Formats: sequence, C-alpha cells, structure tokens
Amino acid sequence: MAVTIYDIARLSGVSIATISRVVNGNPSVSDKTREKVLAVMKEYDYTPNPFARSLQFNSMKMVGISCADIKDDYMARMVSILEKKLHEYGYDYMLLCSGYDLESREHAVDLLLKKKVDALILIGSQFLGNCEKDEVAYLHRDAEQVPVFILNGYLENNNIYGVLGDDRNAMYNATESLIKAGRKKILFLYDSESYSSNQKMAGYEDALRDNGIPVDGNLKLKITCSLHEERDLLLMRKDLEFDAAVATTDELAVGVLKYAKARMLQVPKDISVIGYNNSPLADFVEPELTSVDTSIKDMAHVAVDKMMECLQGKKVEHKTVIESRLVKRCTTDF
Repeated sequence: MAVTIYDIARLSGVSIATISRVVNGNPSVSDKTREKVLAVMKEYDYTPNPFARSLQFNSMKMVGISCADIKDDYMARMVSILEKKLHEYGYDYMLLCSGYDLESREHAVDLLLKKKVDALILIGSQFLGNCEKDEVAYLHRDAEQVPVFILNGYLENNNIYGVLGDDRNAMYNATESLIKAGRKKILFLYDSESYSSNQKMAGYEDALRDNGIPVDGNLKLKITCSLHEERDLLLMRKDLEFDAAVATTDELAVGVLKYAKARMLQVPKDISVIGYNNSPLADFVEPELTSVDTSIKDMAHVAVDKMMECLQGKKVEHKTVIESRLVKRCTTDF
C-alpha cells in the first residue's frame, strides 16, 4: 500500500502542517526536524503527489506564463529568466504561446487557468491590445480567479499587477541625445500600437517638441515585415529624408543599417541609429548597435518576487516601473 502524507507525519512524530512546511521548503522548520522528516520520506520512498498537495493546501506551486511568440528574442529571454527565478521559490510553470489576436490571447489564458495555476504572468503589452474595454475584459475576468502579472504593461485592477520599463522616458532620452548631437530629422520605426509602443512614440514626440522640432507624421513608420523587406521599403521611399532613426526593437534598427549599407551611407556619420531591448543582436551586427536596455532581468525578478508576496497575502504595489538605460555602441556619435 502506498505511503501517504499522514503516514509520514505519524512515523516522523510531527504534524501534517510540519510535513507541508518541509515539502515546500519553508525555512521555519528546524534543521533537526527537517532531516528527520526527509529521512523517513527516503526510507519509505515517499514522493509528494502534486495533485493531492494542491487539493490539501490549495496550491499547485505552478504559475501560468503566456507570451505571443517564443521565437521572439525578447520573450524567449524573459521566459528563461522567469524559469530560473520561479525555481528558486520551488515553483514550476506552464508556458503557452498566444499569438497576437484577441481570440488567441483569451484562449491561451483560459487554458492556463483550467490547469489550476496559482498565478499568471503575461509577457508583453500585446495582452492589453489597444486597451479598449473589449480588449481587456478577459483580463478583468481572469483576475477574479488568480493574481495576474503583466510584464511591460499596466491595467488598473485590484488583482492585476504591472511591472514595466519606463519606455516613455527611455525613448525621450534616446531621441534627445540624437537632437543634442545635431540630428534634426529623426525617423521613428515601430511595429505595433501596443501600450509599450505608444509609450515610446509619446517619448519620441515629447523630445521633439521640447527641443523645438515639429513632429512630422512622414517620419513615423509602422513596419511589420522582415529586415530585408524593411530595407527595400525604405529604399523605395524616395521622399524620405532622415539623419537618424530610433526604433522600438533592435530588429527594426538593424533594418535601417541594411538600408544605410544599400545606400552606401556611413553610420553614424550620415545616419545615427538607436534600437530597443539591447538584445544579443545589438552586439552581432556591424557596426554594433546602440540600444536601450530595458533591464528585463530586473523586470522578471521583481515580478516573481512580488508574485510570491502576493500569494502570501502581503500587500503589493500594483505598478512597478523599472528604469532603463542607453547602451552606447558604434551607431551613434555622442
């Protein structure tokens, strides 16, 4: 007959609660008691059943994580960091890629909730859509069941928590640095109208206005194609004149570098370029790309730490902003 948690408690001479603390790595258990319990568990080949434990202690020690596309470098790096941090707390995770449309996002989150996860981590502001009521209704609904943590996004709700970079301020500083270096025609490249992209655009526009440069709609381009297609698109725009570019991702910035090479323009002499996310791509390209570092490691660690506090019933700030920094490399001359 299989040994149960009750048998282990009786054989160890401790309570069920103490067995629970040992199994969950609670530091309040003395080393002597912990060693005694673990010895009995080993002797009787007892392995805690996660499903039985979830029924008894109302926790699977499992977190649901969703991102749009794991092929995306930013999202892949974030998942990797989250995994290591969750394991430090003895938690596992389930990952589902949602895609970008509303129906797919809702479906992914619903599937995770059906697995009885303790909390949700959503990577990227795409889960907010355009922040209209119908785009975020599912998040308000899901937050009635578990805490929801959005990385790089924020939505007001008592059980939704945002941990995000200071995108508006970071893009403002990047754009102003170009202006102070003498650049006047600064191209802004973005790939979506997400919460994060909108914050970056606002920072770009604010920097122009504050420095007496009018915002030119022709210098704001939405790009959703590949790097080579982006290069060709820029080459076809004969009316497009710019002496610098800021982009909401490093990939978009690399497209500008390909354009510059095709035009035989020197970077940064003729065109200065700044990317975003400080991905490995920034080091791989030539010339190496100046990029905004959004401190995704800090963002992930803060999110998990605050999630654990939340699950313990502690009061947690609903919005935490992580400071970004500009990593200067060879595509700028300031």
